[in-house]
Amino acid sequence: MPQMAKVELSIRRDHRDGMKLLEIARKYNASWRTIRKAVDSVWPEPRKKLPPRATALDPYKAVVDGILRADLDAPRKQRHTVTRIFHRLVEEHGAEVSYQQVRRYVADRKPQILVESGKAPTEAAPT
Repeated sequence: MPQMAKVELSIRRDHRDGMKLLEIARKYNASWRTIRKAVDSVWPEPRKKLPPRATALDPYKAVVDGILRADLDAPRKQRHTVTRIFHRLVEEHGAEVSYQQVRRYVADRKPQILVESGKAPTEAAPT
């Protein structure tokens, strides 16, 4: 259960026990409008989805995609590992990214590139 939902349940409980809206507002450090909304609603409002944040890897995603596409035609033993892709980004492009960012991006992107190239069945593509 999200944190705000727990607070809203507490607000409703306090209101049911007879506390005034302004007392509740002071207790939870919230505006009286927020308290009124929590008291009036049966269910808490769903949280708003935040837009994805920019990462340090964003400028280098095209480079990683290029490496992965070039590896499609390379023999199995000559393909890039995630570690090698990470080291190439740091050495050749001066990227200040973490290994974990590169690993996550390659894990997400590699199956998509395989499907785009027609070398993997479309059922294998993650959504």
